[in-house]
Amino acid sequence: MIAANKLRVLLMVAEKLKKKPNSNWKSYALGAAIVVLLSGLAYVVMAPHGEVAGSSTVQVVAAENFWGNIAAQIGGNKVKVTSIISDPNADPHLYESDAHDAIAIATADIVITNGLGYDDFMDKLLSASPNSNRQVISAASVLGVTGSNPNPHLWYNTPKVPQMAAAIELAMAKQHPADKDQFEKNLATFDASLKPITNTIAQIKLRYSGEPVAYTERVPGYLLANAGLDVVTPPGFASSIEDGVDPSPSDTAAMDNLMTSHGVKVLLYNAQTVSPVTQHVRDLATANGIPVIGVTETLPAGESSYQSWQLDQVDALQGALSGK
Repeated sequence: MIAANKLRVLLMVAEKLKKKPNSNWKSYALGAAIVVLLSGLAYVVMAPHGEVAGSSTVQVVAAENFWGNIAAQIGGNKVKVTSIISDPNADPHLYESDAHDAIAIATADIVITNGLGYDDFMDKLLSASPNSNRQVISAASVLGVTGSNPNPHLWYNTPKVPQMAAAIELAMAKQHPADKDQFEKNLATFDASLKPITNTIAQIKLRYSGEPVAYTERVPGYLLANAGLDVVTPPGFASSIEDGVDPSPSDTAAMDNLMTSHGVKVLLYNAQTVSPVTQHVRDLATANGIPVIGVTETLPAGESSYQSWQLDQVDALQGALSGK
């Protein structure tokens, strides 16, 4: 809901961005853009008494579209969800926020982040528009994932996703107590819908536990661990790709050898982060008859839900391991 006080918050965001020490032209442009957008926003959306029409809808902003999709399923028609990272062709690690993102954060009732360094831009946006009434949900905090270099791709840990869904439901119920029963019902439906995914993962573990597999980076790491598969990718190779740098010659040679010697049953390939190095590995796998499964970091176009996306990937993994 956007009320007069929230518009004042937005103006404060613009001022903070413009006055930020050592700010560059992007900071000034962002602040100016917010002010321009606010001029139109105030004129268009302000209703009598300073409230916006339809203010009963909970405004939710998710850093990534998979968390946003889950939030939309739980909230139903009682929420409006904005997902900041939603382009299936973009590399989330390289995302730069803009004025629209700042406005969305400043006017949100609930903000959902992944954490673990995956969406650091959200911390900057949140700090630019402090709001004691806004609820912020971090997947890393909810799931208790810490450490010096944890895998940030938490949404691939499907058995743990209900914990995050429950935290989202609680935030919505706090925001709209009158709709608590509906949120709880939607949460139960969501949790039940994960069963085909977790059942398939359990089948893979039962039949193929210990089988060697490789990935170009850690995107499906939690999935493979839950399935009991043995990831033999050189750690240095995966971390280099994740950091956007070329792997060392020794890691590259070791990865190549896995493909040419048939040292893995399946290669899982991040289709959103393509480089000459990863393309080379994929080509080697294909040339040597090793099945390649494309995985993505965000919900792809053509997938209707988090569940359909993850189920398609685990089905593909099971099929590749079985030789189908």
